[in-house]
Amino acid sequence: MADLFDSLDAPLPRRQDIAPGAALLRGFARDNEHDVLAAIDAVVARASFRHMMTPGGHTMSVAMTSCGTAGWVTDRRGYRYSPTDPDSAAPWPEMPAVLRDLAQRAATEAGFAGFDPDACLINRYVPGARMALHQDKDEADFSAPIVSLSLGLPATFQFGGMNRSDKPINYQLRHGDVLVWGGPSRLVYHGVLTLKDGEHPLLGRQRINLTFRKAL
Repeated sequence: MADLFDSLDAPLPRRQDIAPGAALLRGFARDNEHDVLAAIDAVVARASFRHMMTPGGHTMSVAMTSCGTAGWVTDRRGYRYSPTDPDSAAPWPEMPAVLRDLAQRAATEAGFAGFDPDACLINRYVPGARMALHQDKDEADFSAPIVSLSLGLPATFQFGGMNRSDKPINYQLRHGDVLVWGGPSRLVYHGVLTLKDGEHPLLGRQRINLTFRKAL
C-alpha cells in the first residue's frame, strides 16, 4: 500500500486535497483542543465508552459512544442509528456547541458549507485496536459529508475506492487533524490500521476519533 508520509517530523501542507470532495486539514483543531477535550469528557461522563458487537458476533476492538440526536449502534440485529443509548435507554447527550462548531467550520473549509450534523460518533483506540475497511452507508443523507477529527496518538488512515478491493492510500493522521469527505468520495471504503503504541502528552496511550454525520 502507498504511504504518503515518511516520518512524524516530515513537513506537511496545511490542507491536502486527497480526492474529489475529500480534504485533509492538518492541525485544524489544535487552537481549541482543550475545549474540545473537555466537551468529550462531558459526553463520556454521561454515555460511557463500550465495545459493541457486530452482527457476526465479534466484539469490536474500538470502544465507542455518541452524542447528538442519534448514535450509531450495532448488535446481532445489524447496524443502525438509535435515538437512545442502548446501555441506559436514555437519549444520547446533546452535541456540545464547541464540537458542532468545529465540524461546521471544517466542512465549510473543505467546500461543504451548511453542514449541520445530528450525530457525532466518538471512538477510542488503544494500541492494537483497528478499524477494517468499510463504507459509511447507514446515514439517511449521503449529500452531507463525513467530518472526522483525530486526537491523541497518530494513526494510519486508509482511504480507498468505491470497491473493497480497490487499493487504499495511507495517510498519517496526527493530533488535531480533520479529514472531510463527501460528494463523489462520500461512499469510499476507508479504515484505520492497527494503532501503534506510544504516549501522547494530553491523551496518553490512546487515540480519540470523532466523526460528525447527518444521520437522520
